[in-house]
Amino acid sequence: MKEWMAKHPKAAQWIREGGLFLIFSYVVTFIKMLLLMFLPNMYHGMVGDVEWMWPGTPVTMFGVTFNLSIIGNALATDANGAYLVSSGLAFTLANLTAIFFGECINFPLQRNVTFKSHGPLAPQIAGHFLATVAVFLVMNLFTCIWNPVTVALIENEAVRNTVSSIVTTVVTGGVAMIIIFAVDKTIFSPNFGKKK
Repeated sequence: MKEWMAKHPKAAQWIREGGLFLIFSYVVTFIKMLLLMFLPNMYHGMVGDVEWMWPGTPVTMFGVTFNLSIIGNALATDANGAYLVSSGLAFTLANLTAIFFGECINFPLQRNVTFKSHGPLAPQIAGHFLATVAVFLVMNLFTCIWNPVTVALIENEAVRNTVSSIVTTVVTGGVAMIIIFAVDKTIFSPNFGKKK
């Protein structure tokens, strides 16, 4: 193995970085999933049934009508017309909290262990933050579609919330890994921040 790594140092570096990146990303994704199991209920207890979203364009997909939004989530109701805790401002705050907490763990692991970077910290934080915002926007767009569809397909609230949290975490975790890996590979490179 060492002989192969010596002959192919670039490939070995990609395999090492990619492997560590995936391991840390999966651990952080699992932590986010655990947070999304209770955070929507916690925030719902604080803010109640509040709708907060933009732009809120009405759309019909899969026979379900909902408001498409890039930021925020519509309030969803069950078959009895009761508002669900996995919707509205409570769900948006839960997602933001899970993402922020996860990236507070992910950033130092990727910087210090995966990429072993000693580059300029402030620009690296800014780059990672912008990638995280991009992930949030993509994730929010997905959840504003996925949550109403889940409500229409799964009647049991506990099962629906669990399935919704798992699917949301897996899909957005995959999107996050692609976006954040591309950004991290750039901002943690040895030449990042150096004058040319």
